[in-house]
Amino acid sequence: MTLASALALWAALIAFALLPGPGVAVLLARTLDSGLRAGLVLACGILCGDFFYIGLAIFGLSTLAEFLGPFFVTIKYADAAYLIFLGFKILTASPQISGGTDLKPSLSSTDFVLGMVTSMSNPKVVLFYLSFFPALMDLGNLSAVDVVSVLLITTASVGIVLAAYAYIASKTRASFARNPAFNYLKFATGGLFIGGGAFVGIRT
Repeated sequence: MTLASALALWAALIAFALLPGPGVAVLLARTLDSGLRAGLVLACGILCGDFFYIGLAIFGLSTLAEFLGPFFVTIKYADAAYLIFLGFKILTASPQISGGTDLKPSLSSTDFVLGMVTSMSNPKVVLFYLSFFPALMDLGNLSAVDVVSVLLITTASVGIVLAAYAYIASKTRASFARNPAFNYLKFATGGLFIGGGAFVGIRT
């Protein structure tokens, strides 16, 4: 991999990660609901889902991805239903007391799996890594060092953008906590979950 191709890949991944989508919606909602740590764990799950498709692209397994299409459709709808369920659960929760600054507890394993499944069921991710990604480099002639470089570049682009989204969301939550209108946060969070679930479900 040349320096030019590495920079092109990095720039393309930055642009790809910045595009709004179900992954970003779920990440923002989870961070607003459960804090920065939950958002970062979910971001790691999203990144691992991206790694899965990078592996398919690099090792020429796009046929396998096509074969497993019905399985990923099932995952997509299960993920969408779960997100919508979480959204309604947030919206129907009793109002916060004592300033409403408490974070909702969350399991790191659940956050990680939710992020990974959201990434793996996102058509934008599939399209990018199995269609556009191979056009950026000659995947048939990548060495082991090149493969590691691709993973590091992905982490340094997609991972950093997702972490930035989570950090901004956590700071936004903190500002809401100091505002009398903090209770409106639960409606924004619930709406993000429901919107993210609907977005995952209707995308083809």
